Amino acid sequence: MAPARLPAALPREDEGGDVVDLSEAEPALPRSMRAFLESGEHGLAAARRALASGRHRLPRAGLRLLAPIDDPEKVICVGLNYRDHCLEQDVKVPKEPLIFSKFPSAIVGPFDDIVHPAESSEVDWEVELAAIIGKTGRHVQESEAMEHIVGFTVANDVSARDWQMRRNGRQWLLGKTFDTFCPIGPAIVTKDSVTGEDWAEWEAFFLAPWDDTSLLQMSTTCASAAVSMGS
Repeated sequence: MAPARLPAALPREDEGGDVVDLSEAEPALPRSMRAFLESGEHGLAAARRALASGRHRLPRAGLRLLAPIDDPEKVICVGLNYRDHCLEQDVKVPKEPLIFSKFPSAIVGPFDDIVHPAESSEVDWEVELAAIIGKTGRHVQESEAMEHIVGFTVANDVSARDWQMRRNGRQWLLGKTFDTFCPIGPAIVTKDSVTGEDWAEWEAFFLAPWDDTSLLQMSTTCASAAVSMGS
């Protein structure tokens, strides 16, 4: 979680609901989430020490939570990856993953406004589980995929359906990457916080987005995912 008045901080919520400013507690830690994640187990160990120290706590009520990471190298998305969404859209479940992207500039925080572009009359949204990749790799085998993932967060895949499905040759990128079309966060759950070693347990995440007052969607990845996590 990143608070607006501490733009270089790497805070972590403790069990009491406060936030710990990791940059103050461990000055040697990188001052961006991307660099922190790239530091691997060394960075996570330092964060655990800072959390255990009980120092540099800030009340969460006084903070604005931003996107936990706002400068990823790339944002890789899998389309039509939930069976229930395919049924909703009246399309077949793809035999192979349908890959598209969003520009990093589309990322905003979990409580930021989504700007409705004047050019679209069909803005839609979907809750997604986002895997945060913290280790580079090429030609990664499915059995090795989890070694590259550092944790998970929640993403909102906002789309301009008219641009995605009908305009400009049905280019998904154009309909998916308007500014503010990728809210994420507020927290990254590190991989070591998820219990279970087999894929079934890894994939049993419960996703339920809310607006100010109402539950908007409810799903689980184990019940609905058409593409496995390791794929």
